[in-house]
Amino acid sequence: MNVHPTAVVSPKAQIAADVDIGPYSTVEADVAIGRGCKFYAGSHICSGTTLGPNCIVHIGACLGGEPQDLAYKGARSYLKIGSNNVFREYATVHRGTEEGSSTLIGDNNYFMCLSHVAHNCKIGNKVILCNNALLAGYVEVGDRAFISAACLIHQFVRIGTLAMIGGGVRLNKDFPPYMSTSADNIVESYNILGLRRAGTDVKAREAIKQAHRILYREELSTSNALEKLGYSAVSKEIQHLINFIKSSKRGVCTARSNRNKILPVDKE
Repeated sequence: MNVHPTAVVSPKAQIAADVDIGPYSTVEADVAIGRGCKFYAGSHICSGTTLGPNCIVHIGACLGGEPQDLAYKGARSYLKIGSNNVFREYATVHRGTEEGSSTLIGDNNYFMCLSHVAHNCKIGNKVILCNNALLAGYVEVGDRAFISAACLIHQFVRIGTLAMIGGGVRLNKDFPPYMSTSADNIVESYNILGLRRAGTDVKAREAIKQAHRILYREELSTSNALEKLGYSAVSKEIQHLINFIKSSKRGVCTARSNRNKILPVDKE
C-alpha cells in the first residue's frame, strides 16, 4: 500500500495492499477499499463507505459524507460502490439517511467534476454524470444512462436504462428508458446514438422507435398506448419500457408538444 505521509488513514479501515492514497487524503474508520484503487490529493472517504476494485477518486472528491437531509439523526448508514468507478474533482456522494440504509453505485460509472449523488440513490452500471449534474435523494438511474452537465433531478425520480438527458434539464417526473431530451419533463425522441453505442441490434432499435411513436406521437392515453404496445411483438427492451411506465409513482415525462418533430434516421 502506497500512502503519502500527509494522508490521514484510520487503522480501522480495511484497505487492499496495492491501494495508492495521495497527499492530504482522509480515510475514516469503517471503510473498505478494494484492490487497485487510487486516491488523488485531498480526497475524503468517510465512514460506512465500501469501494470495489479499481476505483479512481480525484482531487477533493468526498464519498460517504453525511446526507443533506433534515431527517438524518446520526444513524449508521452506508455507501456501497462497485468496481471501476471514476469520481472526478470535487464530486460528492452521500450515504443513506435511515438506519442501515445505503446509497448504491454499480460498476464502470463516471462522475464528472462537481457532480452530486445524494442519499439513498441507486445508480446502475456504465452511467455518466457530467459536470455539475445533481441527483437529489432516492433518485434511481438505470444502466448506461447519460446525464449531461448542470442537470437537476428531483428526489425520487427514476431515469431509465440508456436514457439521454441534455444539458441543464430539470426533471421532477420519471424519464423512460431509451428516450432522450433537451427540455424539462419532455421526451423529445428516442436515444438512437446511445442505443447504437451500446450495441443494440437493428431490430430492437426499430421496435423502440415504433414504441416512441405509439407513446408520444399518436395522441393516445398512456393506458391505451401501453395496451397497443402489448399487442405488438414485444422485445425485452419494449417489455422493460412498458414495466417502467406501469411502475411509475411520480408520473412519466410526456412529449405532447413535440409530436411533430422529425425523428432521427437510423443508419447502419
